[in-house]
Amino acid sequence: MTIKTQTTFCRICEAQCGLITQIDTESNKIINVKPDENHVVSKGYACIKGLTFDDFRSTADRLTTPLKRVNSKHEAPQFEPISWAQAFSEIGSKVKTLRGEFGDECSGLYFGNPISFSVLYPIMINGFIRGLNSSKFFNTGTLDCNNKFFVSDAMYGSGLSLTYPNVDKNQFLMIIGGNPAISKMTFINLPHPMKRIGAIIERGGRVIHVNPRKTESAKKSGEHQFIRPDTDVFMLFSFLHEVFRQHNANPTAKHIKHDRISEFMQGDLDVLEEMAAQWPAEKTAEVTGIAASTINDWVGAYLQADGAALYLSTGVNQGSNGTLAFWLLEVINAITGNLDKVGGVQMGEGIIDYAGILAKNAPDTKTSRINGVKSFLEAFPSAIIADEILTPGEGQIKAFFSISGNPVLTATKSERFSAALKQLDLLVCVEVVQNETANYADYILPGTHFSERADVPFMFASLCGTMPTPYYQYTDALVMPPGECKDEMWILHQLAKACDAPLFGSRIFQAAVTLGEQLRKLPWLNKLILPMPLMLLNMMSKMGKQGSIKKLRGFPHGKLLKPLAENNYLGKRVCTYSGKVQLTPPDFIELAHQRLPEYFEKHKNEKDQLKLITKRERYSHNSWAHNHEKYIKGKRHTNYLYIHPNDALAIKAQNGDKVTVSSVAGSVVVPISIDENMMPGSVALPHGWGHGEYQGQSIAKTTAGVNVNILTDDGPDSVEPLSGMTQFNGINVTVCKV
Repeated sequence: MTIKTQTTFCRICEAQCGLITQIDTESNKIINVKPDENHVVSKGYACIKGLTFDDFRSTADRLTTPLKRVNSKHEAPQFEPISWAQAFSEIGSKVKTLRGEFGDECSGLYFGNPISFSVLYPIMINGFIRGLNSSKFFNTGTLDCNNKFFVSDAMYGSGLSLTYPNVDKNQFLMIIGGNPAISKMTFINLPHPMKRIGAIIERGGRVIHVNPRKTESAKKSGEHQFIRPDTDVFMLFSFLHEVFRQHNANPTAKHIKHDRISEFMQGDLDVLEEMAAQWPAEKTAEVTGIAASTINDWVGAYLQADGAALYLSTGVNQGSNGTLAFWLLEVINAITGNLDKVGGVQMGEGIIDYAGILAKNAPDTKTSRINGVKSFLEAFPSAIIADEILTPGEGQIKAFFSISGNPVLTATKSERFSAALKQLDLLVCVEVVQNETANYADYILPGTHFSERADVPFMFASLCGTMPTPYYQYTDALVMPPGECKDEMWILHQLAKACDAPLFGSRIFQAAVTLGEQLRKLPWLNKLILPMPLMLLNMMSKMGKQGSIKKLRGFPHGKLLKPLAENNYLGKRVCTYSGKVQLTPPDFIELAHQRLPEYFEKHKNEKDQLKLITKRERYSHNSWAHNHEKYIKGKRHTNYLYIHPNDALAIKAQNGDKVTVSSVAGSVVVPISIDENMMPGSVALPHGWGHGEYQGQSIAKTTAGVNVNILTDDGPDSVEPLSGMTQFNGINVTVCKV
């Protein structure tokens, strides 16, 4: 046995924690994983999922050869191994036939989160759908975060101009709809989040968690305040109203930075003040459950702090008004002088100005044939995939590619989505294991695990710079992919050739990639010409002034970059046409006037209505973490409906009893867990479950959990008007004991 020690970093979430691995080079196996104590940012921190990543990579259920379906999609799936050549030939022939008969728009593509944390692959996936000349492009953005991209585009001129709270310098931090202890912090590279959040309090600051559930984070550090699900937008309008009130009561304190606004921002503050005046805390308390005195206290502390930040996460993103809520939050941080402040929120700066590149080359908005739904950043809402497949007529999706995603469990109205997949003429999945979506595939192509790919920190970190402690790191692949597994970039290139769909629609680019592959087959050129992924990473690192891959290997624990300075963004890097932050985009003002009065009345009339939210768990991650005995041990073999004791008493249910949870979209039967941490009138059901009726994952299949997304509605009327977001939180449900 020959053991090699190699540093790398995790690619499961934004934290990207540094890891040290031991590899048996003779057997091509990873035999040990531990935190990298010398990593320049994570400094010995890593979560259980990162430390056990190889258990998922080396599972007995790992796909190692292309598979072809040999029976009907209406039966339990049966697959047979085939060669790559046969797979590409048959897929390519089918796609060309369908495109010839129905046009380019008959092809669609969806990609999921796992591969999104490897920086190059989302770009190449986009290149493949462009080559197919189809607008039917979908991803997870409209399921978890598109509202943030949309607001960034409207206010800052680019969807990838992403602000983040500088947690290490904040004196006041409010976390709305987030749970860093379990989920880390979305859009922020923040290993060891609770230690760093706790440090705010240690240095005399204040941390407030606003959530319908007293989260694990709130229990560890800071204060907690219940809020009625899906009413965050009203709380934020009340917060803004109180900012104006306290400023007007004491103008000399300059709580609103008029000079800074005049120099660096555009927008009518009077309009904002008039809108906010419609939602005083005394009024919104009726639906939020938050007293006016509490809002007044928060705003006073926020305005007095030397560096403050409001931050919201997935719990708000996935509400019915996530776009308006995030816009208000950004406005508050901006007008109070906390934007572009080291102790407040800062605008990340990547090694390459990717936000600026996107702003200059912004893709045209396209319109779906389904009720005229608009695209954003080239992608349509995932909630209309089923409609695009099931609705007859010109542009109906006939061929669909799902890459590193599992929309059957993670997208909307799962039973209808599954029915849609059965109707496809062709479904191709590129996966590591046969997940629930791949159960409906005609072909499954075996891809790679992140440990089998070279990489740098993913897009938000490397190219958007959402890092309180900026750094850069390169990792080589740790091990070779098993069996006939292939790198997704190679798979996409071969699919592009087979489908006569040149990557990015460029035959020149396609030919160059093909030539590179051919030249690498020559012994005397093999070592001189890098494989395409390494070549692109090398090029990107050099363009970003980080040096070559060879040089970066000299920084095995990462290398620190220059800290982001104060006043680094305003007047310098704003991507709008005017170069100024847009505080009052007309679309937002119009939507708020049209939508919020109706939603306020709706919430008033639903005071006794149970509201469903989703929940993340330590031993779970989206839909892929249940195929491991440790993760489903004991009581973890299922998910539970978490319910307050009073609500359990109302339906005469005890801990562990099974209940039926119903919404307008569907119903599920699940055991309850009585939990005083829930706000009365709210229930929580963790997502990512529902493996039992599917094949392909031998351990996950034994679980009893249910898929919460059966309760989530789909279709064009279900999405938020501007960003296309789907509502997963604040759904009306009824709960009855079985």
